[in-house]
Amino acid sequence: MFFFDAHLDLAWNAIEWNRDLTRTCHELRKVEKDRGLTFKARCANTVTLPDLRQGKVGIVIGTLLARVVQEQSNPSFCRYDHMEAAQAAAMGQLAWYAAMERRGDFRWIKGKADLEASISDWSAASHEGKTPIGMILSMEGADPVLDPSELPMWFEKGLRIIGPAHYGVSPYAHGTATIGGLFSKGPDLLKNMEKLGIILDVTHLADQAFDEAMSLYQGPVLASHHNCRALVDDQRQLSDDQIRRLIERGAVIGAAMDTWMLVPGWKRGTTTVESTGVGLRHVADHIDHICQLAGNVRHVGIGSDLDGGFGLEQSPGDLDTIADLSKLCEILRQRGYSQIDLEAIAHGNWIRFFRQNLA
Repeated sequence: MFFFDAHLDLAWNAIEWNRDLTRTCHELRKVEKDRGLTFKARCANTVTLPDLRQGKVGIVIGTLLARVVQEQSNPSFCRYDHMEAAQAAAMGQLAWYAAMERRGDFRWIKGKADLEASISDWSAASHEGKTPIGMILSMEGADPVLDPSELPMWFEKGLRIIGPAHYGVSPYAHGTATIGGLFSKGPDLLKNMEKLGIILDVTHLADQAFDEAMSLYQGPVLASHHNCRALVDDQRQLSDDQIRRLIERGAVIGAAMDTWMLVPGWKRGTTTVESTGVGLRHVADHIDHICQLAGNVRHVGIGSDLDGGFGLEQSPGDLDTIADLSKLCEILRQRGYSQIDLEAIAHGNWIRFFRQNLA
């Protein structure tokens, strides 16, 4: 059994938070503690390359994340005043992935042959040591794309997935915690993505923007890190109707592990993991809800987002690092999921999706 994690902000952590991801989580926690870095998520990280390998997380979707400051945006993720600066930051993150590929830490998956090679690596009976982690590149929030006509350049650099918006508004669409649809350049972005074979990630799109994007864009769609609004009522989550539309389009939905998305009533900075008892069983609840709507296990996977600006203070209580993902499989097994089901959720559904849709 190996895992495919459809959403990790690896380069953002390495550069913006100056984390050496070649060290273990416990080593980095000590480094940050010794440096007096005690604010949110520091000394409490859950994702590094050694821990990915320890947990047999063999293929990931790695992001480019660089946002433009706008009135309704979350400033902790949106530190650039103009798109040119966001593009420069994204190029820096791109360079980090390239450097790590040269080190042998990543196998950059740009086409189907790369995907098959990575599957072969991680399906082998033994993959100890420094097996390269397969990485598909995504952009979370299209702010670094100055104009849709630039997309061929980004595709040439290895970009294969775009989520048009993040928190707040992007130059292309309304995102989380805002109300509205696509902006004037949004349709052209989607048109050019479809032409190139760049996959649409609907994660973070506001409801109207979701509807408009799903109608305009006829290429492959996914939801890299999303949970269920029926269980935790928030606009950031997918409604049952949205889940059904994604199922009809053959999408896979990655279950996210940020605790405010797992249990209702979470208040950031106030609610604690201990007070709620939130754990991986709540991730299993969201996975099961999607499976019940679909009538099968074919449309759900993992998109943990475990390094998305939070740490242990906002992660399932029974998870110390990403190496603990196997505990989720045991919970699902106890609920009646078969070994074949577990393999589909752990990696099989994402692999099938990208075998079918990777340009």
